[in-house]
Amino acid sequence: MRGWEAFGYTGSEDPRGADLAQEKFDLFLRAIRGERLAAADPAQYGRHQRLRVEPHSPGLDNRIWWGAGSRDTARRTGELGVNMMSSTLLTEATGDAFSDLQAEQIDIFRTAWRDAGHDGTPRVSVSRSVFPIMNDRDRLYFGLGSRERHDQVSIIDGFRSTFGKTYADEPDRLVEQLRQDAAVMAADTLMLTIPNQLGTTFNLHVLESFAKHVAPELGWRPNRAGRTEGYTL
Repeated sequence: MRGWEAFGYTGSEDPRGADLAQEKFDLFLRAIRGERLAAADPAQYGRHQRLRVEPHSPGLDNRIWWGAGSRDTARRTGELGVNMMSSTLLTEATGDAFSDLQAEQIDIFRTAWRDAGHDGTPRVSVSRSVFPIMNDRDRLYFGLGSRERHDQVSIIDGFRSTFGKTYADEPDRLVEQLRQDAAVMAADTLMLTIPNQLGTTFNLHVLESFAKHVAPELGWRPNRAGRTEGYTL
């Protein structure tokens, strides 16, 4: 319960500590963007001098991501000018399908980015559980019951939250299903969640099956000199 307080972060009025997280993240962004925040030694620098974090890395903030779980946090992420990650869990439930609610968050994020006047183009990643069924072993592990084939709504920290469904099917069917997923089609990057307890070899099989039999059919291309571990739209 409220584990962040064990590390000295006290005073949160949010049941999830989100207010403290936002405050610390704002300070982090100010620091990496070069704001002079630390009081300098007056014997070395003179009185009333302040220093920035060194070494300074211009453009580092363009490579920072924030995990947004709601429309409000998506808007704030866009206003802050950092990239947005959205997972298989959204900390709100509106009655809309998970993919549609997530797509709405993506649109809110991009609109907030533009309205804030940030330079460059923001990136969005979404996560999905996707398992191509290539053989009987895949079917044994990932053959889905009716519950897993649908979005789920549950209570997390007192908030109604929406869990995205699992995609597990033969590759051609997965292609069609993912094409109907509005958020996957709107995102720049798709991150695959895999069950690490099944081991490296099996998870490599899952990723290679997606890379070889699903991603190309969606029109995606390798994003690193032909290597198959990353695909982009």
